[in-house]
Amino acid sequence: MGDSKRRALAGRRSVLLGMAGLATAVLAGCADGGTGTVPPAPEQDVAADHRRPSGPATPPPSIAAKSSEQVAAARAQPTPRPLVLPNKGTVVAEFAGRKPQEWGLHVTGVVNDAPSKQAALTFDACGGPGGSDCDHELLRTLRRLNVPATLFVNSRWIRTNQALSAELAADPLFELANHGTSHLPLSVNGRSAYGIVGTANVSAAYDELAGNQQSMYDTFGKTPRFFRPGTAFYDDVTAAMTRRLGMLPVNFTINGDGGATFPAATVATEVGRVRPGDIVISHFNRPAGATAEGYARILPRLLDKGISFARLGDVL
Repeated sequence: MGDSKRRALAGRRSVLLGMAGLATAVLAGCADGGTGTVPPAPEQDVAADHRRPSGPATPPPSIAAKSSEQVAAARAQPTPRPLVLPNKGTVVAEFAGRKPQEWGLHVTGVVNDAPSKQAALTFDACGGPGGSDCDHELLRTLRRLNVPATLFVNSRWIRTNQALSAELAADPLFELANHGTSHLPLSVNGRSAYGIVGTANVSAAYDELAGNQQSMYDTFGKTPRFFRPGTAFYDDVTAAMTRRLGMLPVNFTINGDGGATFPAATVATEVGRVRPGDIVISHFNRPAGATAEGYARILPRLLDKGISFARLGDVL
């Protein structure tokens, strides 16, 4: 689903069939923090309720048949192939002798834009102290406007937000991508970015890439296709390693929220510059910032101008 004008209906309907014909639908989303808590039912006349017939103990034949068909279809689904990552020893031997020539956000091998008529919004969730929350208001805005996005999630954030992570992984509006195991700059010689020391060598870079890749596959049953390191800094050797492990290293053309530090007006201005083919980076793990407000201001205007959005998997 690449077009932001189209939105698959999220949620599941749970229908309690009985002679009274009572039905209750519950939509679970980020609005409740991913807990999936069902709101209390409205008060009922208990005495009157006891007077109602309870209905048949088994569902009508048409419903039973449908359920059987669904079970059969589920059992017929092929078992997902296990994730097979290149052997660590092999990768370390292959890359250990390479000396990096570049270091930064835009290095050889890293994808910064897309050959597409659509733009891609990407949001990072870094995890760790001060970074393991969720900007539910931002996600609500994306859902309300049917704007798809790619969410780069770190292992630390996933561990803190297990139910929410599973919910986002199942939502067709979003796709999850790999944001590293420990949220480190991806380096083969310990280079730093923004005061954060990067991976010390090829072995550590492999662990930063593969650890979260395996964890995400084990947790969600899907193989992430894209990677962005903590701080978004690579060297050219680790960019090549990312591809060797089966992921596309991705960065951006527009910094939408400055690590969730921009005021709302600046977020709106920066994101408002988006054009087809751009990749925008922002964050959805810092609700105290102004990212949600900035996007709420600018997205309706961009949609009115005919700008459409897609997940990275739909444009790369």
